[in-house]
Amino acid sequence: MVRRAAATPGRWIDVFDELSEADECSSLGAADLSELATVAFLIGRDAMALDAFQRAHQSFRDAGEAGPAARCAFWLGYVLMLSGRMAEAMGWWTRGQRLLDEDGQPRVEQGYLLIPPSLRKLNGDDARGAYEGFGEAMAIADRFGDTDLLAWSRLGRGKALMKLGEVRRGMSLLDEAMVAVTVGEVSPIVTGRIYCAVIVACREFFDLRRAQEWTAAFSRWCATQQGLKPYRGQCLVHRSEIMQLHGEWSEAIDEIRQACAHLSDPPGDPVLGMAQYQMGELLRLRGEYARAEDAYRRAGECGHVVQPGLALLRLAQGRIEDAVAAIRRVAAESGSDRIERARMLAAFITIMLAVGDTGAARTATDELARLAAEFGAEYLRALAASARGAVALADGDAHGACVSFRVAWQAWRELDAPYEAAEVRLLMTRACRELDDHDTAEMELSAARRTFENLRAAPALQAVAELSGTEPGTPDSGLTRRELDVVRLVAGGATNRDVAQALSISEKTVARHLSNMFVKLGVTSRAGVTAYAYEHDLIPGR
Repeated sequence: MVRRAAATPGRWIDVFDELSEADECSSLGAADLSELATVAFLIGRDAMALDAFQRAHQSFRDAGEAGPAARCAFWLGYVLMLSGRMAEAMGWWTRGQRLLDEDGQPRVEQGYLLIPPSLRKLNGDDARGAYEGFGEAMAIADRFGDTDLLAWSRLGRGKALMKLGEVRRGMSLLDEAMVAVTVGEVSPIVTGRIYCAVIVACREFFDLRRAQEWTAAFSRWCATQQGLKPYRGQCLVHRSEIMQLHGEWSEAIDEIRQACAHLSDPPGDPVLGMAQYQMGELLRLRGEYARAEDAYRRAGECGHVVQPGLALLRLAQGRIEDAVAAIRRVAAESGSDRIERARMLAAFITIMLAVGDTGAARTATDELARLAAEFGAEYLRALAASARGAVALADGDAHGACVSFRVAWQAWRELDAPYEAAEVRLLMTRACRELDDHDTAEMELSAARRTFENLRAAPALQAVAELSGTEPGTPDSGLTRRELDVVRLVAGGATNRDVAQALSISEKTVARHLSNMFVKLGVTSRAGVTAYAYEHDLIPGR
């Protein structure tokens, strides 16, 4: 049988169809079964991948080929691990190791079987042991000239160094692993794994520039892989996160919807929790609180941590005690984990300032600044400068606040993060007013308003309206009384069905009202209606 994957790279569905058809006609040999298994995994046919890997494993064993048989055992464990079947995965890895021990010959597969225990150490509290384990695997990869194992072990060693606090050294190893990936030296099954792991590491250590660069490369690679299933959903999640940072919120929501659909079929993909959390973040910033809460709930059901996003949602909903309880618990549980603490501190500071606990906010700001210096992360430096200004403003030091806000604004500008930059300008408005610099205050407020309007950031527009001193009342929008009722309900997160029930009208009538309102208000979505309602103080009880 001709090895079709090498002849037609990226055409995984075509290769799968040809190999599976050939297998039905007459059983494939071990090498072709291994190829069929790999291609089946790449297009999301995990059950067939497991079956083909098992048959290939047995065929190699029958032929006395211990190395290839052990490699099949390794990949069987890998696919089972990704499916959450860890006991079975461990059994196959143990079998693979026993085969190599009985064989007694030096083989490259020994390096592959060092990966699972090294990963367990990396994900536990033994980063030093992981570093050494991946180092052994790297030495074996060098000896046998195996580019897949070399790239994978380099990745693992780099991540271990980062957990040990040597972020720059670790990141350089990740970059080196990525070079092998981008020039095509690494097989597709390993390429996808390395892309995902490197991007996640960049996110964890707040190196957003690298995350953006590698996500763009990942997207280009995914686009060339016909029928790719295991990695495409995660690529969409990362693309959405970057779009959000750069102020492309509508595109980010579209991307995350695609990710959720992709990751839901078949069910059980753990990355779905990451996608639902990202959906919650976007909806919260848009002011669609009911939908945001539902997204956070689904993220939690998938096993994804829902904080600090849910605590910030509670704060936005006015459920202050819930927000404080949640963020204090997360702060206490994060302990000495620097990554978790850095991820939580900005939200902690925001909530502490909202309840007037300036002391706790100041302490957290100092810690955030130290972590920013340790990680060398521009994103954390921007967060720390924003927080420092907010704490100074709360302390009555408007001059000091302005200095920090200028630093923060410039940092956010360099990161091309318009929403965060506009948040700083909103705070600058308050500081300038305390200094009686009303001209600058109005310019800052106007600039912030324009950004929030472009983003349809309804809660932020409400803050703008409060600072503008907008009087409550009905704007001259041409909306009918019934349309205003619909506006208020939609802005509160009601669905069309909810609105229909509340107003005793049909869902079809609700849809017609929304269509008319879109035209009158010059918006194109429910988020636009919500932003309009907040900007014009149409929300009852606010």
